[in-house]
Amino acid sequence: MVKLDKIYTRGGDKGMTSLGNGERVPKHDLRVEAYGAVDEANAAIGLARLHTAGTDLDAMLSRIQNDLFDLGADLCTPEEDEQDPRRRPPLRMAQVQVDRLEAEIDAMNARLSPLTSFILPGGSPAAAHLHLARTIVRRAERLVTALQDAERINPAALSYINRLSDHLFVAGRHANGDGKADVLWVPGLNRG
Repeated sequence: MVKLDKIYTRGGDKGMTSLGNGERVPKHDLRVEAYGAVDEANAAIGLARLHTAGTDLDAMLSRIQNDLFDLGADLCTPEEDEQDPRRRPPLRMAQVQVDRLEAEIDAMNARLSPLTSFILPGGSPAAAHLHLARTIVRRAERLVTALQDAERINPAALSYINRLSDHLFVAGRHANGDGKADVLWVPGLNRG
């Protein structure tokens, strides 16, 4: 378990930070960028939850926030460390977490009308925050794929972040009265 008795350590004052295995890397390291974007997405989901209290959607978002800490733990520890018998095995994302997202997407999507246009972020406050979280997740996904090109990562980590953006899109529609309050894009609306 995590125990934090001191919040600042001055260890990052020279632009370095520690990965899950203790290795020191620059704070702009691609791995740090990737799990930093995951952390940002988690904060955006926390904002969305201010508007979903007591709903089935809030319970889903609560599970996702916990999963995003799992994902950050996965991404902050390089895959090579799993071979070291002296270390406790690092926390890794599991396919069951991806499967749960897919089941939730399918359940929410079953209540939605098919789209006839792209959706503009907005409608209800919850939906607007979920669309913001979705765009942050997309950025995190781009960083995770770049990390995958540079280093070995857990395939379930990439699957999870990819599925999460889909989940948040459908959750945004769900938060808009199952799509009834969606704001649709009207191509060329302001051209003249």
